Amino acid sequence: MSAIARKKSFSTASTDIRQAELLQRIRTNHAGLILDVRSPEEYAEGHIPGAINIPHDQLGSRHPEIGTHKHKEIVLYCRSGGRVGIAANILQAAGFNKLLHLAGDMGGWSSNGNLPIKR
Repeated sequence: MSAIARKKSFSTASTDIRQAELLQRIRTNHAGLILDVRSPEEYAEGHIPGAINIPHDQLGSRHPEIGTHKHKEIVLYCRSGGRVGIAANILQAAGFNKLLHLAGDMGGWSSNGNLPIKR
């Protein structure tokens, strides 16, 4: 099975990316933009190395901050997936068209035990 599989929870323009694939991209400096859409407090407790934080409820006004990535891959994650759907819909409406969803989100990443977390 491919490292990237179709994601059904939001637009078909979105896909899942597996943890191992993202880790490989991080290690080779090819991860692109990793966007944590959780709260600033959750982000401060631990996040994926290289991720930036724009909470899902601020994307409507803050998406211009990542405008240079409009046509590049963006990996989205939250705690368990619910906020990613909201964030993806906001970004897609703003013209972002290469959205990837981290399979398992931060919950899966942190429970793996072998993946790096920046605190």
